[in-house]
Amino acid sequence: MDGRYTTAVIVAAGDSTRMGYKLSKQLIPLNGRAAIEYTLKAFQNCPMIDEIIVVARSKDIDDIAHIAFSFKKVSSVTAGGATRVESVKKGVKAADKRATYYAIHDGARVLITPEQIEKALNAAFECGAAALGTPVTDTVKVVSENGEIISTPDRSSMWAVQTPQVFEKELYRRAMDNAVEKGLNVTDDCSMVEAIGATVRIVRGEYSNIKLTTPVDITVAEALLAKRNKN
Repeated sequence: MDGRYTTAVIVAAGDSTRMGYKLSKQLIPLNGRAAIEYTLKAFQNCPMIDEIIVVARSKDIDDIAHIAFSFKKVSSVTAGGATRVESVKKGVKAADKRATYYAIHDGARVLITPEQIEKALNAAFECGAAALGTPVTDTVKVVSENGEIISTPDRSSMWAVQTPQVFEKELYRRAMDNAVEKGLNVTDDCSMVEAIGATVRIVRGEYSNIKLTTPVDITVAEALLAKRNKN
C-alpha cells in the first residue's frame, strides 16, 4: 500500500568451524527443531516482511530447502559463495524485482523476534540504512599480536552490532558493487554501506539476540527458547 516491498535475505551459508560440528549450525537441533526454523518463523510472522530468500551452503541446500519451503514467504533457497559478500549478492539477485528494501540477517541468530525486526525496518524506512545493536557491557581492549594491551577504548560509545541490517535497495546495491569492485573483506553489511560514505542508524536491540557460534551458545539458546515457550 505504501509502495514498499521488503525482502529478507537469510544468510545461512557459513561453516561451523568454531562450533566444532560437522553438521551445519543451521541444522543443529534446538529443543527438537532445526535452528534455522526459529529464524524463519520470526521473519514469516513479521507482517512487514514480504519475501524471504535463504542463502545456504551447497551441501546443505536440500536439507534447508525441505525446512524453508514450509514457510509461505520463502520464495528461494540459493547456494552461497566463498565470502559473505558473494553469498549476500546471490541472495539479493534472487529477490523479487519489486523489492525496495533488503533486510539482511544471519541465519544463526535464532532468537530474533518479529518485534525486533520491525524496529530495524522502521528505522531504515526513515533514514535508508539501519541495524540492531546493543551497548557493550564489558571493558574492551585493543591487543597486539603478541597479546599485549595497546589501549582501552571508551566503551560508552561502543555497541555490538546485530542483524537484521536493513537497507534501501539502491543504496545497498551501490555499496555491494563497491565492495565487490574493491574486494572488501567485510564481516557485516553495515561495513559495506559505511565504505561508500553513507550513514547507518543503530537501534537498540536485545541482548538475547545471540548468534550461534560456539557450543555454549546452543545451551543458552535452548534455555531462552524454552523460557519463551513458557511465557
